[in-house]
Amino acid sequence: MPYPEYGPTGPPPEPKEEAVNHPEHYQHPSGVECIDVAEHMPFNLGNALKYIWRCEDKSNTVEDLKKAKWYIEREINKREEQA
Repeated sequence: MPYPEYGPTGPPPEPKEEAVNHPEHYQHPSGVECIDVAEHMPFNLGNALKYIWRCEDKSNTVEDLKKAKWYIEREINKREEQA
């Protein structure tokens, strides 16, 4: 038995993507991750950025853009109330 610690089936397959810490849809080809930018922004703007950033890599682009719009409108309302 070549893998006694795993049984007869061997070790589990390597994950194709680090779904929790580094999901592919949040990584830019340049190597920059969305979180590295968004964490320096106010909450609503960071969330809007997140949805814009990943919209081309997800199945429902329009839904992600609507979510981004929702956060942007929320930030506009907040700032107008503070003015």
